[in-house]
Amino acid sequence: MGNFIVTTIRKPDSATEILAEEISLKLGGQLIERKDLSFDTLKKIHGAENILLVKKNSLSVITAEGELFFHPNTAHLRIKNLRGGEGDRLIDALKISAGSKVLDCTLGLGSDAIVESFIVGDSGKVVALEINPLIAEVVSYGLKNFSEDSPHILEAMRRVEVINADCKEYLKTCADDSFDVVYFDPMFRRPIQKSSGLNPIRPLADARPLTEEIIREACRVAKFRVVMKEHSGNAEFERLGFKVADGGKYSSIAFGVIEK
Repeated sequence: MGNFIVTTIRKPDSATEILAEEISLKLGGQLIERKDLSFDTLKKIHGAENILLVKKNSLSVITAEGELFFHPNTAHLRIKNLRGGEGDRLIDALKISAGSKVLDCTLGLGSDAIVESFIVGDSGKVVALEINPLIAEVVSYGLKNFSEDSPHILEAMRRVEVINADCKEYLKTCADDSFDVVYFDPMFRRPIQKSSGLNPIRPLADARPLTEEIIREACRVAKFRVVMKEHSGNAEFERLGFKVADGGKYSSIAFGVIEK
């Protein structure tokens, strides 16, 4: 995540100042008084690569590529489509339903996890892992506090359990068959260049490829299947033992599945 500092908007209220102090203690980043300084100036003065910015009701990270913040964006449209009876390629690949338990190993900005949570409902469970503590904090806070949306989407967001962990290490702690499905989206770790909305995450993303060891552990933990999203035609599917289940006729994205 690089070295980082924590600061607030220019004129914070007392609640914002208290939250900034709590987060700096939790993550170990130095809390800096904003005053009237620009982000570039703060970075230079304190030798920081990134700034965790605390606002009135949200968090964001100022990286070299821009501001990273939480928003349910595509999850909103996907859930609207699902409620209207349309399909969702991820849900079709995962084959989950009410009551399913999902381990999402790549939280990212949380859209997939929100859609998964909507499908599994109150009786199910979605645990989402994020290796970068800054991303985990911003998205976790957003999932708990974002309020500008419809009730069923907010309920889905609140149910997602975010854990700041490396999936390789976390999988080792899981019992056999403890989740119905384990899901990976390594594409999110390597955002495509034309996806400008993801630019701010690049300096924070973990670009390491998945290993055969991780997939073996995922197969042990998953009761029914392991699913991976990748670019269509990607050699990773074959390397890691996935069968391409959905290439999407006109899509650059494919889903690979390992059935138990």
